[in-house]
Amino acid sequence: MKLSSVCYFVTLVSGLFANSATEQLRQNWTHFVRIGAYSLNRNGTDQIASKAANDHVYGIEVDNDIPGRYESFLDPTAKLEVIRKVAEQVHKANNKAFVYIAGTECITANADKSAHTVLKDHPDWIQRKITGEPAVFTGGAAFWIRQGDEDVWITPYAKEWRKQYMQRVREIAATGIDGIYVDIPYWMTHFDGWEQSWASFDDYTVAAFREKTGLNAKKDVKLGDFQNINFRKWIDFRIETMTNFVKEIRENARSVNPDIMLIPEIYPGIEEEAPRVGADVYEMYDVVDVIAHEYEFGNGQHMAASRSQVDWFLYQAGMLSFRAFARGKASWILNYSWDGEKSVSAPEPMKNLANSIVMAGANFWDAPGHSMAGSNDLATRKQIFGWIEKNEKALYSPRTPLQPVGVYFSPKSRDYNAKEFLPSYRGALVLLIQQHRALQVVTPRTLAEFRGATLVLPSVSVLNEAERQELKEFADHGGRLVVLGEDSSGFPRSPQKIVLSSDPAREYYNALETGFAAGSASPPQELLNAMGANDGIQLDAPPTVATNFATVNGSPHIYLANFGGLVPGTVAVPIPVHSIHIRVPTTMGSSLSYLPFLGETQIVQGEKCGDRVEFTLPPLERGAVVSVMRKR
Repeated sequence: MKLSSVCYFVTLVSGLFANSATEQLRQNWTHFVRIGAYSLNRNGTDQIASKAANDHVYGIEVDNDIPGRYESFLDPTAKLEVIRKVAEQVHKANNKAFVYIAGTECITANADKSAHTVLKDHPDWIQRKITGEPAVFTGGAAFWIRQGDEDVWITPYAKEWRKQYMQRVREIAATGIDGIYVDIPYWMTHFDGWEQSWASFDDYTVAAFREKTGLNAKKDVKLGDFQNINFRKWIDFRIETMTNFVKEIRENARSVNPDIMLIPEIYPGIEEEAPRVGADVYEMYDVVDVIAHEYEFGNGQHMAASRSQVDWFLYQAGMLSFRAFARGKASWILNYSWDGEKSVSAPEPMKNLANSIVMAGANFWDAPGHSMAGSNDLATRKQIFGWIEKNEKALYSPRTPLQPVGVYFSPKSRDYNAKEFLPSYRGALVLLIQQHRALQVVTPRTLAEFRGATLVLPSVSVLNEAERQELKEFADHGGRLVVLGEDSSGFPRSPQKIVLSSDPAREYYNALETGFAAGSASPPQELLNAMGANDGIQLDAPPTVATNFATVNGSPHIYLANFGGLVPGTVAVPIPVHSIHIRVPTTMGSSLSYLPFLGETQIVQGEKCGDRVEFTLPPLERGAVVSVMRKR
């Protein structure tokens, strides 16, 4: 921290360059996927590989659920043979394939006419509300449940089911498939009438909680009371259960196929839904190979065609959080661009969505409506995938922080006090993104290695002793700690610890939600001053342009996404931004590489101004990758 900013930058980059090269060698196919999904029920396996190659698809999802359909859970023979065949065909085409399976959900087809269903054969397996109501649903409860089918949600503590489930996982892995895609391994709390159930209270789960804590979940826990210590234990138990469940799936799969990838699909992201369903991506990234984020939050419109400007930026904050949680693993984003909106055509929102995802360093998965297979416009997807394939090194090589301001993600503050923590956390991230400051999401797992000059604690209410000690060491070594709202750090104020009890990040978030343009025009100067001056790369652009700074292959990079002029359901083509200026220290070089989204690389020359070189970028349409060309 006591080095001058320029010397610090040079030292940091030179040190990270070797680490970046090392990480590059460790990247696997999951980092470079351009996903297309295909149903094995409708397509011949020989056609899947050829269609994928023609459309620049790399990373083929095939839908052939074995444990999530009761008939094949009992007898998987036919489906296993199809999976084996498709794996062979895909590998001949030098591609990769992964197969869909359900997590804790199981459907019996035509249950009303069948003598055997999960409910009829194994009622003890099923998750339950505290009142005893079983998690059993029929047609209409969700769009994928047909009339006459029985849809049940099973507790991971049903030992007989779990043993057979893991056997099916090993059999699938033995087919040679490259990955297993586990859809929504959740506690049932997301269907109508179950949202606040905090299930499950079946006998197996209640017994497991008693064994772990000595508590009776039905009597000793005050559901929904986040200040109740026993309810917090119930939250922790439920998250730990689902994390261990997917960990065991991976271990079983790799016991027969050491190279197979385990890919859970999770819809909650950083928001309060995560502790409710028990699938917390922060925890899961540690025990899986990649996460496919079917990322939505709140009650707004989340199709790209109808997404508001504030939501575009909140999605950026979420995706940058995922990339930090992943710690070198890939992040896939299964979002949706268009669902028949009359005022806009499909290609434009598809491009907006793809640009926003790849500029955050995640992998783009295009799908129509709320399905997984197909595309809203195959020609546009082919164009996007072709561009990604050509430029995958710039997009997906490891990114390391570049003189960042750190923002602390506190999992337990989110779990126990989401209403205070999340607005502050998201507000701080969006502020930095809009102000074009380099940022790094810091977590309990990465706190000790954080090397930025400033770390923001956004209404962090829960810290353990190890976290407090690491924060104190950060400040003792010259780091600036900016505490917003509640101060739970445990050590007194000092010149290195600034406390803004009014929490301007939360106020900024609320202002953006009230009116994006007006809120963006009044950023909290007190917080910006507390973060310190930006002595690194400086970029001048409107607050409708999102920026993400990183060092990639030893060179400073800036990833730009333009959301200016977008109007939900009406305007899906951003207004180009002219005269974006970038200033870098002269030691970096006098030329930039400018790669526009769906375009070709251009070289931009700069003009020396004192100890800096200034560049004026070409008009920014949707997005671009800017890299500083090192002096030779």
